[in-house]
Amino acid sequence: MTTASSSFFSPCFSLLWYTKPIKHPISLLPCHLSTPFQCSNKRELPVAAVASVPYIPASVDYLETEFGGHGVAFEGLGDSYVVKMGLENGSLASLMLPSGLITSYKAPMWHGGTLELLHTTVTEEQSGALVQGGVSLALDCESDGGISWSPSSWILQDVRGNAEELIQVEMISSDPESIAEVKYIVTLQPDVLSSEIVISNSKSLPLQLTGSVISHLTVSNPDATYAIGLEGSNFFSRAPFFSNFCLIPPGFGQKNEVDSSQLWGLPGIKRFLSGWNAKNQNDADRLERMKGEDMEGEEEDNYKKLSSEMSRIYTSAPRNFTVIDRGRRNSVVVRRDGFKELYMFSPGCNHEYYSKYTYICVGQSAVLEPIILGPEDVWKDIR
Repeated sequence: MTTASSSFFSPCFSLLWYTKPIKHPISLLPCHLSTPFQCSNKRELPVAAVASVPYIPASVDYLETEFGGHGVAFEGLGDSYVVKMGLENGSLASLMLPSGLITSYKAPMWHGGTLELLHTTVTEEQSGALVQGGVSLALDCESDGGISWSPSSWILQDVRGNAEELIQVEMISSDPESIAEVKYIVTLQPDVLSSEIVISNSKSLPLQLTGSVISHLTVSNPDATYAIGLEGSNFFSRAPFFSNFCLIPPGFGQKNEVDSSQLWGLPGIKRFLSGWNAKNQNDADRLERMKGEDMEGEEEDNYKKLSSEMSRIYTSAPRNFTVIDRGRRNSVVVRRDGFKELYMFSPGCNHEYYSKYTYICVGQSAVLEPIILGPEDVWKDIR
């Protein structure tokens, strides 16, 4: 069994430690310590629902009857639906299915209110509403035989817990060629939003995993935002990560002349990220046409202002560093416990305060160094 882990945001000046491990890579942590809670009253959808056939979403009425209550509610949204989780202490989180996009996490703060940690936008298009930002998972599973698959459609498998202590939502995605099965579990606790990924290699050959977990962290403006603690970290300047959920300002990189062709290559970008569409194609073509060189460097500033356009993969970043937003007067501790690579993106400060492009991205990735999963092995992010 191969194991790794990582975690994300803590809007306070202390780290969160558990008395019992919780599995996974992303944790949005508020200010107080908590202890994981093992839930009962497990209710599951039939296993047949995971089969590789066109998925017909269950009705909201069915979901409410089967899984609703105890802090969980469902809301229809076109061909999708939203799972809403709420705890008695005021913690709130929302995720969309079948996309698996976490769109909101509001954490209780010291002043008695709540603070939205995620940046999510909704844009009306001819084909419908386009939701971007939040926390998104992008994985590519490729076998030695050259067969590739990316989980992009998630089926609700189980909801457990209660509004007093913990709510856990479990999703699953399987590929038609039976290369792999991926479980994605999101857990809301009074003081943390965490998630777990479990990838099972179903084949007798090794499986190569590349991917990332990207969070859009809302800020007042990148000009008022600083990253503390990255001094001495090696990095590569790269083109931004693209998917349907990644939010990239028009014209990004034209001044800095970011180029991705040497390190990623356009085919690699397409294969790596799921949900590719014509808009992504246009964005990648624009970046491919940009002139310049991929840059490798070392972070020289321990109090780095994020006002400039920036897209980097840090290969030797510390396990913990802090993001300070002077505009919102809050700080966020960023933790990474497993993935070797830290991804950071800033759209720059040439945007209005509290607007569509006032955010930064923080994520973990396995892009420069893929993860190799042995035959019939299981890879987990355990925290």
